Amino acid sequence: MFQNILVPTDFSEKNKHALDIAIKIAQQDKANINLLHVIEVINDTTFEEFKDFYMKLEKRSQDVMSTLSASCQESRVETEQKVVYGNRAEEILKFATNHKIDLIVMNSHKINLKNPVHGWGTISYKVGVLSQCPVMLVK
Repeated sequence: MFQNILVPTDFSEKNKHALDIAIKIAQQDKANINLLHVIEVINDTTFEEFKDFYMKLEKRSQDVMSTLSASCQESRVETEQKVVYGNRAEEILKFATNHKIDLIVMNSHKINLKNPVHGWGTISYKVGVLSQCPVMLVK
């Protein structure tokens, strides 16, 4: 059913659960997993102003992505990993479109029923609403 699964990650422990679910789906469907990390850029600055800072973040991100990719390979799931710069929601959606992603699996928070409006500005909400492919939100 799914051939290309996207798992955006911010490297938090909560994202591990989303990756575990994506691995199970990928094993069942013989799909590939694309791991994506977006380094949020600082607004109203140029890349050059913070180039050293961004390069350190990218190096660290690549190291963590390699570890995540290894856990997929242990499960015999092919992975690709990518680190990009920009707005997280926009870059996730752009990646999904450009790479013909069939399913996005990502972490989401639990909604506070006393204040449900609070969660509407989250990345997972934006991706869930704007994505052109199915999105599985993992809690």
